[in-house]
Amino acid sequence: MALHHELGENGEQMATEWLMQKGYEILHRNWRYGNCEIDIIATRDEFLHFFEVKARRYSPHCHPEDSVGKKKFKNLQRAADQYLYLNPGHEWIQYDILAITIHWDGEVEYFLVEDVFY
Repeated sequence: MALHHELGENGEQMATEWLMQKGYEILHRNWRYGNCEIDIIATRDEFLHFFEVKARRYSPHCHPEDSVGKKKFKNLQRAADQYLYLNPGHEWIQYDILAITIHWDGEVEYFLVEDVFY
């Protein structure tokens, strides 16, 4: 497996554990609709959250959340629309980005960008 795929899978596992510690209930991981994917679908309080997870090794020149552009976000919305069609009844939804930076010394930094909308 390519290193970036392994980092992505490890990042999603770290994200799942971190979100659970923060009180989120994980409903799905890697939920797919066509070629669109939602990394994590979770609930907390009355909100349904659609998470895009980005994990990267530390670089002083870029942050993981910077790699979520309009096209990626539109694909997330497209998949979320289909999820809501198949699973109606969620009054409050939110799109979030969970950025994970892995430093060379092994330290892991989490940065949650809440209620994103492009």
